[in-house]
Amino acid sequence: FFTRDDEHQVATAGHYLNCVCTDWTYFYSIMFSCVLLVGLLVLYMVWDVNYFLRCVVTLGYGMLFQRKRKVTEETSIYSLCTTQDVDIFIRHMNNARYLRELDFARFHFYGLTGIYGKIKAKRGGAVQGASSVRYRRTIPIFNAYKITTRLVWWDEKAIYLEQQFITLSDGFVRAVAMSKQCITNVNVIELMKEFPGAEQRPEKPAELQLWLDSIETSSQKLRKDK
Repeated sequence: FFTRDDEHQVATAGHYLNCVCTDWTYFYSIMFSCVLLVGLLVLYMVWDVNYFLRCVVTLGYGMLFQRKRKVTEETSIYSLCTTQDVDIFIRHMNNARYLRELDFARFHFYGLTGIYGKIKAKRGGAVQGASSVRYRRTIPIFNAYKITTRLVWWDEKAIYLEQQFITLSDGFVRAVAMSKQCITNVNVIELMKEFPGAEQRPEKPAELQLWLDSIETSSQKLRKDK
């Protein structure tokens, strides 16, 4: 039979074991948090995590909450100039950030129009062949803006997109970009015939022709330099 002293010793031992288990649980939780924090730090050092997260969020939001667009329609994404976007003077968006934002808008266009899905279905791909940005006015820090994307022309090997940065406060076009998206392993003219409203190519914009001429001039110069 247990005496009162035995019962007291058992209770004391149980309390001790409970404290030990609690301490070990707390220790493991702290260790797990530290490992997770270090892992995230290393991940941010090795990879541009924000870039990939932004791609996922932009594409996911477009596919889940926005209606599909015709390939001839304009698409828009919205953003804000934050402290991660500014130049050394911390006043407005730096020039390199514009090109990064254009990526997100272009991916969004590909997703909503379904053009990239058709390219992949034909075992093709899309790569940036050339781009040109004209900066008209800076985007100040903490200003909201949108980026519009529209298809302006295409040939056998590429599609040409015009993209605009427009501040929401005044509707002013802060920058205009033209990009040449080279489509691999696919005849683009035949591909576009699969999209309603794109059976016939539109007239080539004058500024696009001048830009293509400058690209060809540069290519010829580089060939001569070899």
